[in-house]
Amino acid sequence: MQTQLDTRKAIISWSLYDWANSAFATTIMAGFFPIFFKDFWSAGADPVISTARLGFANSLASITVALMAPVLGAIADQGSVKKKFLSFFALIGVVMTSSLYLVQQGHWQMAIFTYVMATIGFTGGNVFYDSLITGVASPKRMHRVSALGFSLGYLGGGLLFAFNVVTTLYPNTFGFASQADAVKFSFLSVGIWWAVFSLPLLLLVREPKGGTIKPGLAFVKEGFKQFIETFHELRKIKSVFLFLAAYWLYIDGVDTIVTMAVNYGQSIGFKTTDLITALLMVQFIGFPAAIGFGLLGDRIGAKRAIFIAIGVYLFISIWGAFMTNKNEFYVMAGVIGLVQGGIQALSRSFYARIIPADKSAEFFGFYNMLGKFASVIGPVLIGLSGIAARSLGYSSDTASRISISSVSLLFIAGALLFYFVDEDKARADVQAAYGNKDK
Repeated sequence: MQTQLDTRKAIISWSLYDWANSAFATTIMAGFFPIFFKDFWSAGADPVISTARLGFANSLASITVALMAPVLGAIADQGSVKKKFLSFFALIGVVMTSSLYLVQQGHWQMAIFTYVMATIGFTGGNVFYDSLITGVASPKRMHRVSALGFSLGYLGGGLLFAFNVVTTLYPNTFGFASQADAVKFSFLSVGIWWAVFSLPLLLLVREPKGGTIKPGLAFVKEGFKQFIETFHELRKIKSVFLFLAAYWLYIDGVDTIVTMAVNYGQSIGFKTTDLITALLMVQFIGFPAAIGFGLLGDRIGAKRAIFIAIGVYLFISIWGAFMTNKNEFYVMAGVIGLVQGGIQALSRSFYARIIPADKSAEFFGFYNMLGKFASVIGPVLIGLSGIAARSLGYSSDTASRISISSVSLLFIAGALLFYFVDEDKARADVQAAYGNKDK
């Protein structure tokens, strides 16, 4: 069979899944769901209660996927079933996202259930999408291919989000009776978008042949067994383990800034329209910037490029504490757009280059598990430092500014650990651990 490595058809087809499911991340997770949940599905509820409900929904989804990811990866690596698992989770995501259109006002319980299931579909599918990169790109092309996926994700997600924002601002122009109807339609549009643009990967990308999956439930038992074995061995592969620890810290900082930026902007007095504009800026700047970072990773090495991105985020976390007007917030959004896709893309490709290709789903299960457990330390740092500042007599505004700067600690700690990661040594460690096991 002719190899598909580095072929244009395989690379574009694989990358289009990022274009497909990023619409969920932008329109649903970052954009409309949090606002609509408070104003429509939790209408009349105390804002503190509705915020707690939303936080519970996000936590439940994250913890569920984080616990499932490594085991699912171990199961998928037993045979050529990565695409089957991807199809399964994508189907859950598409159906549940579209179903948000049907949830009636005040039915916050059903909204939470549907959102949690859609999020599980989104994040669960990413375990297998990420792992398929080893069958699409050779090590020398991996940085650029990973960056292409993220860049298309920013562009696709941004385009649909922009369209949905316009329909919400001008509902009558598009035939909707109200803004609520326009927002509900946006949920349906994401489901359709996700389904249509998943087809190229599912139909045109060939999965590398793996082992023979065991019949019945035996493959689940084997998956758990393989997960436990790999977890024990992962601790012995110090370079890979060190990278995962560093990644967890600095990506926690990245995710904290992403998830807390809107809340922070609101706390220091910025308008919702300013925040949505800034979010759109990140999406469209992130499209060319992610590609640029992929090329930069080829030119100077992924490790140096990741260090540059960490340095930029460190600057942002400190600069954010001194912002006073919306123009500065726009500039900060632009700077985030320059590096956000780059640090995500190069981290994925750096990791893909140092893990055993025939165990990619399993290893990416650990990688995505840490990604879902990210934004755990950061919000706690923000909360504790803000409370401490208030207890010392600082105003609410000043306490908010102090708290956002505490995220800088995550970038400093992550950079320090990442400094000691050696890509060549990591590959040698993996070769020593796995080189002769599956031959």
